[in-house]
Amino acid sequence: MTLQFDPRKLLIDGRPVEAQSGRLFDTLDPATEEVIASVAEADERDIDRAVAAARRAFDGAWGRMRAADRGLILMRLADLIERHAEEIALLESRDAGKPIAAVQRQDLPAAIDTLRYYAGFADKINGQVIPARPNAFTYTVREPVGVVGAIVPWNFPLMIGMWKIAPALACGCTVVLKPAEITPLSALRIGELALEAGVPPGVLNIVPGFGKTAGRALVAHPDVDKVTFTGSPAVGREILAGAAGNLKRVTLELGGKSANVIFADADLDAAVKAAASGIFFNTGQVCSAGSRVLAQAEIYDEVVERLAARAKAIRVGPPADRGTAMGPIVSQAQMQRVLDYVEIGVKEGAALVTGGSRIGNRGYFVSPTVFADVAHDMRISQEEIFGPVVSVVRFTDEDDAIAKANGTRYSLAAGVWSRDIGRVQRFARRARAGTVWINTYGYTDIRLPWGGARDSGYGREHGDAAIENFTEPKAVWMSLAG
Repeated sequence: MTLQFDPRKLLIDGRPVEAQSGRLFDTLDPATEEVIASVAEADERDIDRAVAAARRAFDGAWGRMRAADRGLILMRLADLIERHAEEIALLESRDAGKPIAAVQRQDLPAAIDTLRYYAGFADKINGQVIPARPNAFTYTVREPVGVVGAIVPWNFPLMIGMWKIAPALACGCTVVLKPAEITPLSALRIGELALEAGVPPGVLNIVPGFGKTAGRALVAHPDVDKVTFTGSPAVGREILAGAAGNLKRVTLELGGKSANVIFADADLDAAVKAAASGIFFNTGQVCSAGSRVLAQAEIYDEVVERLAARAKAIRVGPPADRGTAMGPIVSQAQMQRVLDYVEIGVKEGAALVTGGSRIGNRGYFVSPTVFADVAHDMRISQEEIFGPVVSVVRFTDEDDAIAKANGTRYSLAAGVWSRDIGRVQRFARRARAGTVWINTYGYTDIRLPWGGARDSGYGREHGDAAIENFTEPKAVWMSLAG
């Protein structure tokens, strides 16, 4: 694969520049374990340069630009990504081990949709006139929060990166984006295309590097006004602590251990099909993956049998093969984590129905895995595995289903399957989840809020919630006294 850019350079202030240290790191193809490219490794000095560039751009041309013109630039960027769709999809597929068909079906269209949605929002960020006093003209405006530090995970680097870039730029902020060190390539290419679209130098800076150096420096930097992070709860806690220095605003979208609840009266064909997709899509590397399937006692055995059959039928293979349904785990370390959890599940006494092993000895492939006879308090039912491993848990009635669905540290998402409209509405009301799917599972849309609470983070992305993330309200009083 020939890259259209030089990954040995960071993108700072509109220019490709070497890391101050001169250090490079390799990004690997998780399907083959081969080096795709050597990438510039940013450290604290590079973060300083990038933040300074972002501040100059915020105080300069970008901050003075008409909102409608910012929207036009974002529209041009969406058009450019669409024009280079094949190249970007291949880049994302190879770097993250994602099946090319899935990238073209979901990740890429979602990134383009996000850009166009927020491009349309740019000149519609309104304040209010509030008649607080008869002798004063009082109103509010929403102003950009300033310089944004955006830290993007490795499971959906292109899509989640755009969830942060598009609303921040639409609001008039500038961005220093640190992609995950194991999937940095699509961010660098998007940064290059942003310049071509007319984004001024310094408005979008791309600084690949490691969390303990580049990420930590970005979070702690006193001239960063806002941090938006998607990743693990453990790192989320570190970010909260690091952001305390100048009390910068933080949005966190963290982990999940989402319950997909199937009642006895559900359409089992649809429910089990969606349950399989809900855990095995993107090799289970999804924050909202339905990693706990809660099945009512009367249908429990049938659900396990059907889910195992679907798992066995999944075609695991090279991401470039359009017939591949599930690719590799993103890295050797993550593959080992998944296999370790399989071993934990067996030791806890769960029944390994299918899967649970590495496939081959080249690439980080793990077979789709189904555990039955899982007790609610087992670690495989409580802890986020982030791989193609599903725990099927038995429940008795509605109250038991709710108690088990809500019985983890997470609250990102939940699903419920039943023909009883009252039951599903009661479940939706009682479920502690930022998103509840009824007789479906896994869909997201940039127009709907996204996020959770507890170990799933706080704040919301998407929709107008993202506009609030990247703006500050200001009250203005003007005296009308004679």
